[in-house]
Amino acid sequence: MKKQNNKLGWLFTSPYLLFTLIFFALPLGWSLWLAVTDWNMMSPTIRFVGIQNFVAALYNPAVQSAFFVTYKFLLLFVPLAVAMSMGIALLVNGLPKLKGLYMVAFFLPYLSSGVVTSLIVKGLLSYNGAFNTFLRAKLGLDIDWLGNPTTAIFVVSFMIAWKMSGYYGLILISGLSSINTEIYEAAELDGSSRWTTFWRITFPMLYPSLFTVLILAVGISFGIFTEVYQLTGGGPNFATNTWQMEIYNQAFVNLKSGYASAIALISSVVTFASIGVIRKLLEKWGERNGWS
Repeated sequence: MKKQNNKLGWLFTSPYLLFTLIFFALPLGWSLWLAVTDWNMMSPTIRFVGIQNFVAALYNPAVQSAFFVTYKFLLLFVPLAVAMSMGIALLVNGLPKLKGLYMVAFFLPYLSSGVVTSLIVKGLLSYNGAFNTFLRAKLGLDIDWLGNPTTAIFVVSFMIAWKMSGYYGLILISGLSSINTEIYEAAELDGSSRWTTFWRITFPMLYPSLFTVLILAVGISFGIFTEVYQLTGGGPNFATNTWQMEIYNQAFVNLKSGYASAIALISSVVTFASIGVIRKLLEKWGERNGWS
């Protein structure tokens, strides 16, 4: 009976194991092999170079720039996404009725294609777009939103935060609905203001939902590509050149697949290490607020 149950268990898990093997294990093994070779994806011969690709990547100014740009996106995108999703969650949760309808409306941008969203934003912020035309006519401002290093990274961060805020807001709403209303009633009787109630009760008790949102947002920060590719191409002056953008350029523009694989592996290590550190910090914060 035990052997039969084991066979049945392997049978039910086989689709996931097969999926993992095809779409994770095999590509990872291939990437590890490419990282120690020099191959342009067209030549019939592959030259083994050892760790040269890793050494070259670590000393490459473009790769170093991508490292810092990714953390700039992290510092801009994560607070924006959390603030916007929190605002949506509080707004919808406070509505007397039709909460589901409004939440669906906020959730719709998440379902839209990143390419389509980027093209709309690019058209809106173009020189002859409605927004810039209004700024020039009414305020006398002529801003090159995507041609300025400071505004370009902010535009990309804000756009992705807007796109993801509905999804993150849905997670936060589920957290808000799980908070016992009697706690708010007791705080009101004690004379607690709304601001104090939010920071002393709502925010700490949203820890499980906030933990999920923050980890997801951090993961997104290290995987930004579509929006940058469509809006800025990594520019101006490498201001938005992320890890993913640099990997794409090396692999498909410069045809250095081995070098690109080395950068991808380095970025993976940095990503997992960063998420691990942030996770530990969040867990410490949760422990201080009674979550263990």
